[in-house]
Amino acid sequence: MAGAYDDFTAHHEDEAWLADLLVALQGYGLQGSRLLDVGCGTGKSFLPMLPRGWEVTGCDISPSMLELARAKAGKEIRLEVADVLALPKFGKFDLVWALDDTLNYLLGGEELRLALTGMRENLTPTGLLLFDLNTLLAYRTFFAETAVVERQGRRLVWCGLATPDVAPGSICESRLEVVSDEEDAKPGEIITHRQRHFPHDEVLATLERAGLECLDIYGIYTDGIRKQPLDESIHTKAIYVARHLHPHG
Repeated sequence: MAGAYDDFTAHHEDEAWLADLLVALQGYGLQGSRLLDVGCGTGKSFLPMLPRGWEVTGCDISPSMLELARAKAGKEIRLEVADVLALPKFGKFDLVWALDDTLNYLLGGEELRLALTGMRENLTPTGLLLFDLNTLLAYRTFFAETAVVERQGRRLVWCGLATPDVAPGSICESRLEVVSDEEDAKPGEIITHRQRHFPHDEVLATLERAGLECLDIYGIYTDGIRKQPLDESIHTKAIYVARHLHPHG
């Protein structure tokens, strides 16, 4: 996915979205400037933090993604290959986040608990955790539709394999085919995306099992504007803010 990721997500307004999330986090007492970006991909989720003076560590399971992130960010950023299911202790961070689909690829409650626990263990005692998950609406629409993005002589064809009535908690698949417009181009590469819907109540229970307290939840649609309360019938993503369950214990 590394070679197609930036083109497929070129319409994302990362700077505006992250600026708004930082405003929300400051309302929960965000202090310090050390960020761990889990599943940082090509760097789109942490690049807006660098001009703000944040010290960033990024990790991703894909070395190819990290190569692209390194080319953008330079050598001063610490980037490590890591699996969110066995997250190393990189240090103590004021903010740990997993944005833009990272946790959607986990396929069960125990996997989500392992990921959340690993992120909690990288937090300072008063640090904040931020992550997003796709809602049921996202799986009933985007994962049930076909979309085509044309950029730089390529067509990126997204073919959702879910149905408009997929049940809560289901595992959904989509296929992304990368097709070159050149006349002698070979058949396009097909990338399968497999994600699971996590119902809201399950997420809250899993947060507690991972030693975390949920501070707040937002819903957003494709406009990226935070709304409350979360409504899985009208929002495509749920955004969770959490901290240590016993921050001073």
